[in-house]
Amino acid sequence: MLFPTVEFALFFALVFPLAWLLNRANGAKKLFLTAVSYLFYSFWDWRFIFLLLFSSVFNFAFGLLIGALRQPRGRKAAISIAVAGNLALLGYFKYYDFLSANLAALLARFGLHADFGSTGLALPIAISFLTFHGLSYVIDVYRGVLKPSRSLIDLMLYIAFFPHLVAGPIVRARDFLAQLAKPSDPARIALGQSMLLILGGLVKKVVIASHISTRFVDPVFINPPDFGSLDLVLAMYAYAIVIYCDFSAYTDIAIGVANLLGYQFPQNFNQPYRAQSLQDFWRRWHMTLSSWLRDYLYVPLGGNRFGALLTYRNLLLTMGLGGLWHGAGMQFIVWGLIHGAGLGIERLLGVGGAANSASLRALRWFITFNIVCVAWIFFRSQSFDAAIDYFCAITANAPAPATISLFVAALMALGFATQFLPEGLFTRVERAYERAPLAAQIAVPALVIWIISALAPAGVPPFIYFQF
Repeated sequence: MLFPTVEFALFFALVFPLAWLLNRANGAKKLFLTAVSYLFYSFWDWRFIFLLLFSSVFNFAFGLLIGALRQPRGRKAAISIAVAGNLALLGYFKYYDFLSANLAALLARFGLHADFGSTGLALPIAISFLTFHGLSYVIDVYRGVLKPSRSLIDLMLYIAFFPHLVAGPIVRARDFLAQLAKPSDPARIALGQSMLLILGGLVKKVVIASHISTRFVDPVFINPPDFGSLDLVLAMYAYAIVIYCDFSAYTDIAIGVANLLGYQFPQNFNQPYRAQSLQDFWRRWHMTLSSWLRDYLYVPLGGNRFGALLTYRNLLLTMGLGGLWHGAGMQFIVWGLIHGAGLGIERLLGVGGAANSASLRALRWFITFNIVCVAWIFFRSQSFDAAIDYFCAITANAPAPATISLFVAALMALGFATQFLPEGLFTRVERAYERAPLAAQIAVPALVIWIISALAPAGVPPFIYFQF
């Protein structure tokens, strides 16, 4: 079930009033939202709801165990098993085939034949995100920053809550569980903000990302030799707009939907393509993942506390593993390593803080943006070899006339323009919407939805991050 569909609209039209009717009976509301979240997940494959249940029960039990243990050795053993269990679940479904194939290929180089078989299973949707949520819960309990939940339903809802389940944002357990402790406050619903986030997300996904992807990016990346180098370069920049509009659309809608139900999610994007360094980029792009990798991987590895060489190692490991988290393929690892190496080079050169001159700011932006876009080629390609073929086609193919249509070019310009809107503009529009007469508050969403319907393609592709 996709957000920008009639099915989801009907689903939410039923969930929204029932959730608020149950609001004073907080336990019943949480049970209801857990049930509809499992129903939401079952639309992809009902068998995998047992995966959600197992993850919830496993982490709930280990949270209680870690909280009850007092001896450091016992606590370390418990958290080690909890982390290993979460990673084993992710590894089996997502990485077993990738690792077994690469290990077999490595052994073959030494004349050894090995067949490790295959799981034969489709990748469960949202396996990475539910693993991150489970890990953050047990690790925070172990660190003492979160008391273990005494309610299995609370933890089930935290892991399965349908707005963030499939593609984030990654919500910390200590932030979400605290909101479940009492009934939601209707006064905290930012109706104007939620409405604008949802409408903006629909425009970014249905109109901008879908058309640019299907009309230009997908054909170019599927058959790079059939296109001139100009199209190949333009498709690289076009994909940068596609993945931003696609992913930020999902999290914007998720934040808006969650708020309408009485829960607050953290911001996940903040105009990432205006960044003037890779460090700045990761403070703006998928912000909940960036902070998760920092707090649960980079800092435990040692961060920048043990000298320059180990800091560079930690950056490469963190970003390389962050790339691997996105997918079981060498292209994702290389994408992460490009960012890790870039972050290390920036640290070596002392790139940080605000530039003093406009020309230096422009240069830093240009370099950062192009590094990010070049790295996106690895992220978008179906394999590492396909990415190399794409780069080879850029250098080998003749420029040739561009095949990009004016419509797609206009959508690219619109998507890119969102990166440089004045700060505070969204807040001002939100306040103006909330102050407008009721008729206008109804007319504006109706008009936007009509425009989206008129411009929507025949079929809206799934969100990109569904595959992770």
